Amino acid sequence: MAAAHGHIDHHTDKRIALLISVLALVLAFSETLGNATQTSALSANIEATNLWSFYQAKAARQAILNTAAELLEAQAGGVPAEAARKQAEKWRQTAARYQSDAATREGRAELGERAKQVEARRDRALAAYHNYEIASAAVQIAVVLASASIITETMALAWIAGALGLAGAALCVIGFWFPTAVHML
Repeated sequence: MAAAHGHIDHHTDKRIALLISVLALVLAFSETLGNATQTSALSANIEATNLWSFYQAKAARQAILNTAAELLEAQAGGVPAEAARKQAEKWRQTAARYQSDAATREGRAELGERAKQVEARRDRALAAYHNYEIASAAVQIAVVLASASIITETMALAWIAGALGLAGAALCVIGFWFPTAVHML
């Protein structure tokens, strides 16, 4: 219970100690969740980069095969026309498979779609990470203010600490369930 003039009595110290304990718990959650989403974002970024590299390699192979088919048809002078036509068609079929291959999901169209899905997963993890980072900062400041309220016997610091703690907890909830709903940074 607070004494007159906004000062803290010693009975209230226990409540503030409990507040600090709850703040430490929220901080532990925000740090743990933040580290997990940061790792997830980095993994997704690597996966997306690999998919886009594979996409580019398929594009290069596709261009080479199409060029080779056109060159073979243009220079078919010494090669029987039917053999050149068959080889050019085989290369064009392979090039078409490089463009889209539903069976393996490794055609350029499928790789591009997969890469975009992984990028979306990465972006969501980064958004959650930013919420957790801000939550951690708010809760760390709240712990300091709550501690200072005991030393200075100023109840207003405890109230500010409680408000920052609630804000930090809210950002953890947002980061976990609605990471892209609030753009903090």
